[in-house]
Amino acid sequence: MLTPNEAKALLDKALSFSKADEMEAVLRGGRSAYTRFGANSANTSGDREDLVVVVRAHIGRRSGTASTNATDARSLERVVRRAEEIARLRPEDPEQMPFVGKQDYAEISDAFDRATYEADAAVRAKGIAAIIDPAQARSLVAAGLFDHAGAFEARANTRGNFGYHRSSFTSLTTTVRTPDGTGSGWASNISHRLRDIDAQTVSARALEKAERSRNPVALEPGNYTVILEPNAVGDLLGLMMSFFNARAADEGRSFFSRKGGGNRIGEKIFDERVHIYTDPQYAAAPGDPFDDEGLPTKRIDFVRHGVLENLIYSRYWAKKKSEETGRQIDPTPEPSNIIMAGGNATLDEMIRSTERGILVTRFWYIRLVDPRAILYTGLTRDGLFLIEKGRIKTAIKNFRFNESPVKMLRNIEAMSAPVRITGSERIGAARPVLAPALKVRDFSFTSLSDAV
Repeated sequence: MLTPNEAKALLDKALSFSKADEMEAVLRGGRSAYTRFGANSANTSGDREDLVVVVRAHIGRRSGTASTNATDARSLERVVRRAEEIARLRPEDPEQMPFVGKQDYAEISDAFDRATYEADAAVRAKGIAAIIDPAQARSLVAAGLFDHAGAFEARANTRGNFGYHRSSFTSLTTTVRTPDGTGSGWASNISHRLRDIDAQTVSARALEKAERSRNPVALEPGNYTVILEPNAVGDLLGLMMSFFNARAADEGRSFFSRKGGGNRIGEKIFDERVHIYTDPQYAAAPGDPFDDEGLPTKRIDFVRHGVLENLIYSRYWAKKKSEETGRQIDPTPEPSNIIMAGGNATLDEMIRSTERGILVTRFWYIRLVDPRAILYTGLTRDGLFLIEKGRIKTAIKNFRFNESPVKMLRNIEAMSAPVRITGSERIGAARPVLAPALKVRDFSFTSLSDAV
């Protein structure tokens, strides 16, 4: 874990070897550790420290990238020469933008937790025991992963820019199965601070869902009122954000394209209560102070009161549209977290208010069907329950769904407070996603699945 001064000295040394028109060097390092468990026993543990330098050279409109994890002067000069060699061999890129000049980055002081960075296997073993011991006592079978990391990133270029940031991350996730294979429960806790991980709560939630989901009954596919727990909402929300691209919208290739040309910024698209934004200073899931191009991150409202307020403009597209329209359009830094504001309802209140519906724990194997409609398909997993007259009546067999997060966010009946989600495919790990539980009408399940 290098200090800002140590990182800058190393990057300056690398840049001093440059013969390119301009050059950027990025230094990433840190520690990551994990313990994996299965069949009620810890079975794999790992601990890794790494340091890598990535150099990007611009020669005219050509660019080349090379990396190394050796940081002596000879190795740094070698990686610089390699990046320049690659740049000379590549074709010109008419959309290449120069590296950013000197930027001012806000400090995000709470993003790094030293206890999370320094934790050892004994800490992970204690958390895992809180799951394995009660699972064994109730004749259930637990598996999962407890991991944590601390890292820094520093970037500098020959145009005078320098930035440095530290962050940490930890997650405890478990799946608990019944011995007969008919019941499965899942739960997780994710944060940037180890002290936020509540292993007992994770354990209790997964065990309760596993026991309750035994011997599910089949229900006919169709459109149902659903209560989607935060991980299910966050999966679809996180995937939807990849479509908030101004260029795709302006070129008519997106759901957010306006008929006749342009994009739908300013249109009301979602329920009045939908508010989606990014804020790198958000205390529960702080982001990074800069994006991959070196632009300073900031709070941006993408959707407010259901209205599309912003799309993401790359530096090239912002420049092009500014020239075409004659008005200044600023580039949009990539969001370093995604937050959907919620409401005041609890999960229990949503269940009590439902005459007939389905409670969804999470989704799995989500795949895009139609990009123009932002339509996805996927499977429910690890706890699906029928609600009747305000109570959970029985476990039901899993469904395949075909649904759009746009429709989901138009058909809201109730919302809980947002929480940070893990996501079925680690969506919430690389970029924090916070989402509420939602009660949604008319959610489309298209077929049954035998998976648990």
